[in-house]
Amino acid sequence: MVSSSPLPEGFSDLDVFSLGSCLLVEGLLGFVLNAVTVVAFLKVRELRTPSNFLVFSLALADTGICMNATVAAFSSFLRYWPYGSEGCQTHGFHGFLTALSSIHFIAAIAWDRYHQYCTRTRLQWSSAISLAIFIWLFAAFWAAMPLFGWGEYDYEPLRTCCTLDYSKGDRNYVSYLIPMSVFNMAIQVLVVMSSYRSIAEKFKKTGNSRFNPSAPLKAMLFCWLPYGILAYYAAVQDATLVSPKLRMIAPILAKTSPTFNVFLYALGNENYRGGIWQLLTGEKIVPQTDNKSK
Repeated sequence: MVSSSPLPEGFSDLDVFSLGSCLLVEGLLGFVLNAVTVVAFLKVRELRTPSNFLVFSLALADTGICMNATVAAFSSFLRYWPYGSEGCQTHGFHGFLTALSSIHFIAAIAWDRYHQYCTRTRLQWSSAISLAIFIWLFAAFWAAMPLFGWGEYDYEPLRTCCTLDYSKGDRNYVSYLIPMSVFNMAIQVLVVMSSYRSIAEKFKKTGNSRFNPSAPLKAMLFCWLPYGILAYYAAVQDATLVSPKLRMIAPILAKTSPTFNVFLYALGNENYRGGIWQLLTGEKIVPQTDNKSK
């Protein structure tokens, strides 16, 4: 089957295998880590707090990203997309929905942590559930627009996965890109940056640092900024002039986000880490009254 499928333009056999392997590792590793995070919240009663519900919701979104990456990895090993144009649209929608939701939940956790450490205000269940529902619906709206003609989903340069088509760079693409990126990326980066800056100042005053406040923003920008740069470059220049292999760096980096997020928001959270330990070993954790992190 592999030998009968031509290589995507600009890629060698080694390139396709290497990129497919990266997608497979990202997909499986992220899926396992986030699945444990999800199951721990559902199984360990002590974890069921409004703040941890946001971490749980982030893990759900990231699980979706990992499933999307695994499908792309399977197609990469085949060297072609086996699911047709409708499958491409579904894959693009699913990938965009989970990616946008993940970015929103990262910002929501930053906002919640700001209130925990700076205003001593606890998140209520009603607010947490309402926020999660809003995030999923808002992300679904923007992910669905290309299915209705505002924006468009098409193949990545490797032609074994699908995402927002930036190859044309036409008026339709630009008119969708600008509001989508403002409402689903720029605002979230500002929320994360301002929240953790305030938390860092609070930690400096108290001399009691619970975690590294600069890590979430750095991880977010590392994973998603290359995609943003590529998307905006396509709005002003012909993106197909950029090497296909170079363009594939953006989706590969983006799909590392689920693994980073587990270490930052689940394993990096003292309470959540204890819940995961209880799930895996059966050893009881001491109930925590707040969502502390180290």
